[in-house]
Order: sequence, then C-alpha cells, then structure tokens
Amino acid sequence: MLGAIVGDIVGSPYEYNNLKRKDFEFFSPNGFVTDDSVLTLAVCHALCQQSTNLQKAAEKSLMEIAWRYADKDYGGGFRRWMQQESPAPYNSFGNGAAMRVSPCSLAAKTLEESKAMSYAVTSVTHNHPEGLKGAEAAAVAGFLAKNGLSKKAIEQYINKHYYPMDFSLDDIRPQYQYEVSCQGTVPVALKAFVESVSFEDAIRNAVSIGGDSDTIAAITGGVAGIYYGIEDWIANRAEEYLDPYQRQLLKNFEKLFC
Repeated sequence: MLGAIVGDIVGSPYEYNNLKRKDFEFFSPNGFVTDDSVLTLAVCHALCQQSTNLQKAAEKSLMEIAWRYADKDYGGGFRRWMQQESPAPYNSFGNGAAMRVSPCSLAAKTLEESKAMSYAVTSVTHNHPEGLKGAEAAAVAGFLAKNGLSKKAIEQYINKHYYPMDFSLDDIRPQYQYEVSCQGTVPVALKAFVESVSFEDAIRNAVSIGGDSDTIAAITGGVAGIYYGIEDWIANRAEEYLDPYQRQLLKNFEKLFC
C-alpha cells in the first residue's frame, strides 16, 4: 500500500509535464502528495474500522478525509460527490477507482474477499462497470502478488479475466497520451509492473509512459510494493512527504494488516 503512495509522490511532478524516459530524479524536489495518496489512506482508514459494512465505512472515510485535504486536485465528479449531503455514486469509470484499492490487496484473506473489498470501496463513487473492473483488476493483481504468484502468472490472470496484455511499454510509449479512464490506464500500469526488475524500476517504468503519471505510478506501485517490498531508503523518504495525520493513518493500517 505504501507503494501506491511512493508512486504518487514520484509521479506527481510529471502529470502535466510528461517524461518519456526512465532516467529522472526519483524523489524530485517538486514532488508532493496528491489526491491519490489521500484517498488511498482514506481506504486504509475504512478498512481499519473493521466494520460489518465496509461500503458505509468507505463512504464516511473518503468524505471526511477528502474534506480534510480539500485543496487537493480531485476529479470533477468526485468533487461534486464530496459536496452532496447524501452522496451517491456517479457512474464513473475514471482511474481514481483503481489508484486507491491497494489496501484491499493487503487486507483480504482470499481472492474473492479482495474482489468484494474492492467493490465496496469503489462502488460508493465509481459504479460504472469499467470503473469497478479497473479497481478489481488492480486489487486482484496486488493480492496475487502477496500470495507469491510470478509476474507472468499475474499477467496471464489479468489477460484472461480483465484486459488484453499483448503489448509492451516500448510499443505504446511514443504515442501514449493523457488518459483518465480505467480501461486506458490500468492495463498500462500493470504492464509497467510486469516489465520491471525491482520496485524502483516499476515506478520508473510507470512514469516513463507519460499520461496521468502520478495515478499510473500509484497503481503500479500498489502492486510492485507488495511483490518486491520497498527498500528502506525509499519508504523513509516517502514518509517525509506525509504530514503527521497521514503517517498515523499509514501506521494504523500497517499495524493491523502488514
């Protein structure tokens, strides 16, 4: 789950200033915590409640923590959702569905539970079939990584059940452009993980594609962090970007599920 936060921070300077290469300063002075990390931590908080109704806990947590960080660059649909007295999902298939679900991969005890958790924390906002699918694919990839499947086996599972994975990063990098849908983001983010040789390399792959760099790298990092683990220097550096409240949310989740 910390992997998603690392990816978000590392990718943040390049969201509107894309790189198409891997040789960049990993933690840029211009890096920062975006809505991707905030909402990932909100999902962590919801899971820590261990409520019998995760959907309601997720709605409450997402709302409260998003308002605590109301200055973040939330998508228009989510911003409108925040302002509703009785919030309702808004049929979105945006990639915000997939960037926040990595905590479900760690909290779930079974594959089916990872899917159910993903649905619960996603459907409160992104109830379009493609939004639900993108979130589930990311959560499932992380769960399979946690359970020791190889990158090839994870890719084959995603290819069979979610998205065709018959492309390479080198194939798509020159023409890949800014894309905010799950279907245009999640398979690319998962391919960045599949083609990697380490956690750091996975994040560099994700940023090098261009497009919505912080979100792609957050999705990639969510899976890669579980698969590889995260080197201490990277984890420690990333936590410096978090404020005390965010660090406490992270610590609470790790105490229960990591």
